[in-house]
Amino acid sequence: MKQQNTPTMAPERPILTITIAMVVLLGLVLSTTRPPGVTEEGITEHVAAEDADQDRPPADSEDGLTLVDPGVVTGIEEASLTHQGIGEVSITYPVIPNAEPLTDFLDRTLADQVSAFEAANPGARSFEGTWRLSAARDGIVGVRFTTVETDSEETREGQVTYWYETDNGAVHGSNALLAGQAELAALNELVRQKAPDTVSGDSLHPISALYDSLGFTPEGDLVVEFGSGRVAPTSAGRIHVVVERDTAEELLSEFGLRAREAATTGVVEFTVDTAPEVEEDGSRPRAPGVLSPLDDGVDCSDPRTRCVALTYDDGPGGRTPELLDVLAEHDAKATFFVTGLPIMEHPWTVRRAYAEGHEIANHTLDHPDLAAIGEGAARSNLEATQALVYRETGYTMDLMRPPYGSTNDTVARITEELGLAQIIWSVDTNDWRDREVDVVAERALDGDADGAIILMHDIHDSTIDASRIIIRELAERGYTMVTVSQLLGPTEPGRTYVDGAPEEEGPQQDSDEEVDPQV
Repeated sequence: MKQQNTPTMAPERPILTITIAMVVLLGLVLSTTRPPGVTEEGITEHVAAEDADQDRPPADSEDGLTLVDPGVVTGIEEASLTHQGIGEVSITYPVIPNAEPLTDFLDRTLADQVSAFEAANPGARSFEGTWRLSAARDGIVGVRFTTVETDSEETREGQVTYWYETDNGAVHGSNALLAGQAELAALNELVRQKAPDTVSGDSLHPISALYDSLGFTPEGDLVVEFGSGRVAPTSAGRIHVVVERDTAEELLSEFGLRAREAATTGVVEFTVDTAPEVEEDGSRPRAPGVLSPLDDGVDCSDPRTRCVALTYDDGPGGRTPELLDVLAEHDAKATFFVTGLPIMEHPWTVRRAYAEGHEIANHTLDHPDLAAIGEGAARSNLEATQALVYRETGYTMDLMRPPYGSTNDTVARITEELGLAQIIWSVDTNDWRDREVDVVAERALDGDADGAIILMHDIHDSTIDASRIIIRELAERGYTMVTVSQLLGPTEPGRTYVDGAPEEEGPQQDSDEEVDPQV
């Protein structure tokens, strides 16, 4: 019988054997080092993610904010703003090929900022503006401006950051980085907690004009910055608050997340290849911090709803915050016809009233009889207050009240050109003359009627005290206290309104109301 050959240690295919052994050994190593639950597919994805991260260089930074060298943007140039007005204006902004919507927006918006500064500050001397890029990647460009305003009293430095989408030509304010009004309110509360002691809590409200410069650190933390004098004394300089990346994550909109990714990645080269296809109507949802004086839950045209508009002139005053407390207690809304000089004294009160859903309307700069002064003086008086409110709140008013109810054809034409409807009143409490709490309250309540517009002044202590009675009693009588715009619905600029329905013919002539020269 033939015996079988004994196997030897030298196989006939040594290379194949070695390869198999290496594969087995690698499998043993992976099985001992792999975290529990991680599959081969998971390892492949993790390696791919690491490779992708290696392709995205870290972002540069300056002052803790991301920074992009303009030299990496193909074809970028710098333009200067042309402005006729105050003595010295020096503003530059970037011009990127195939990004015309951004160029047009910056030119128009910067010009509006200079005009608002000039109108709001009779002592305006100079306005300077410089720019830098916060992001330029993945179809997003971030442009941060630093402005320096000088008037007869002081110099203030401010910041504002805009974000541009190259594919659709949309330009966003920084508030668009946030998911909604609730998220802006949450951010506002975080800023209250984290802000330095120089910041007053009364100055902080979730409105667009305050949250107009948001950016990121290279690590992805959210940076909120306020210019000098905005939320603290001017001497405190620029105020900034950093919200950690993980905390800010749930506050950001989808666009905000994209902007963060673009900003926190270094840029080697950035090119806008083609001009965007701009949406024809340009309509977008209202951004966080841009508030309406209308409440969608109230319909004053419904006969089952009895609406009345409480209106307060000449403020804000020192006790206006108390009035706001009372209104909030009864879920009531009012319209404040503010005067320019008190706005300068109580700017934070105007912010609060706007943030709490009340309507802000124009009552001129220094309370002149518009029908008795020249056309130029009347126009500048209204424009100054428009600018003051816009700079504090971001809101453009569309209602005004002529002091003393005095108006004429010239005032009607000016207000029409400025986009302002004229609001008179149907119930006059004469609270400026008779400063007795019970008398003022009785007059207001005697005039209660569906569609009534009640005139008062929040600069008088007696009116604040009377308002406690008026608001409580109107609520008990079943009235809904609303803003003038809620009461009237759409209004026509230049036209005069006295109650829940517009007058049928022409503007009201000079009022025969007794004039108090001190109001």
